[in-house]
Amino acid sequence: MTDKDTKPKKAPKRAEKAATDKFIKVTLIRSLIGYPRVQWETAKGLGLRKLHSHAVLKETPETLGMVRKIIHVLKVETVEKP
Repeated sequence: MTDKDTKPKKAPKRAEKAATDKFIKVTLIRSLIGYPRVQWETAKGLGLRKLHSHAVLKETPETLGMVRKIIHVLKVETVEKP
């Protein structure tokens, strides 16, 4: 037997990370009419199409940056799981 066979295997890091994932629910509460096209595209990228539509997203730096860009037209809530 080699040393390799006797070592216990470690759990994958993805399993640990999945348990600590945080989610946010974003809702479009104001119209984007009159705002720059970049902000329309940001809402579209978040999955928001019409007024009062919502999306549950993973809380990542990319998502939070998009939310911050159009926070004036959103309602943001923290949720446990989607």
